[in-house]
Amino acid sequence: MTPAQPPGETAPDQVARLLALVPYLLARGEVRLDEAAEHFGVPPEQLDRDLRLLFMTGLSPGLPGDLIEVDIDALEGEGVIRVDNADYLARPIRFSPAEATALVVALRTLLEAAPEGARDVVERTLAKLEAVAGNDPATVLPLHVADQPAPGAEHVEVLERAVGAGRQVEIVYHVPSRDEQSSRVVDPRAVARVENVLYLDAWCNSARDDRAFRLDRILSVTELDTPVGDAGARPRDLTGAWFAGRATIPVTLRLAPRAAWVVEYHPVVSTRPGPDDTLDVDLEVASEEWLSQLLLRLAPHATVVDPPELGEAFTRLARQTLGRYEVDGVG
Repeated sequence: MTPAQPPGETAPDQVARLLALVPYLLARGEVRLDEAAEHFGVPPEQLDRDLRLLFMTGLSPGLPGDLIEVDIDALEGEGVIRVDNADYLARPIRFSPAEATALVVALRTLLEAAPEGARDVVERTLAKLEAVAGNDPATVLPLHVADQPAPGAEHVEVLERAVGAGRQVEIVYHVPSRDEQSSRVVDPRAVARVENVLYLDAWCNSARDDRAFRLDRILSVTELDTPVGDAGARPRDLTGAWFAGRATIPVTLRLAPRAAWVVEYHPVVSTRPGPDDTLDVDLEVASEEWLSQLLLRLAPHATVVDPPELGEAFTRLARQTLGRYEVDGVG
């Protein structure tokens, strides 16, 4: 459940602060929570809530790797803010033709109903946008905003050729959250466009699981002579949900209040009150790895109620993870 706004603050106030917060943090690398709170003129507790909301936002459609990453361990343990995977907010915004037209129309509509205090801001924003895109809405698309190819489009030809021939490809992929590059051989199924982001739907032979790779993070693609393992594999529908087209198992999680935000950001089957102000949530899970990653984010505010074997598997994983810290002398 999203925390209530502080008295006197509106949702637009919080959104404006979040949009200013990310470039501020990216320019500095890391900032202490109290220092950033003082800079933005809010209590540290409010900025902490902002960061936990920011943690589950990012590029549409919200596939793994699209979300802004906040180092929660550093925030809770050291009072230090570190964010990653948000470089696009530090660069100038580029609008597609449809986006520019929609903004012009929406701002003109908003101007008619805007309160007096906000009218000046709307008028100035509209004037800047129209100065670039043109004053006539009918000419915005063809004359003043050039459509840009989706990032990573240069890889589409090679990938589609490999899909048509039923051959594997080797990709070099950049993982922003770890600033690492990895080379892996995958069985490509299809290239899908979700809004303005291109994805490769493929079977990853390194992970031994389905993966959706963002094309703008693929550094190179090489078509191989080796055939794919399953020539009849059908591409997944990446536009619906992360696990569309895959076999899933029902899982019930018990969430403490601090983890209740899960129901707002992940598709769930049903919810019901649990003991001691907890919330029991039923959801369909197709990947135990994905569930483990979610539980590591939520710990210690979430437990697996059913099936018990998944709860036991996560408990073993958590102990192994803690054991690594102890071996390295961190614990």
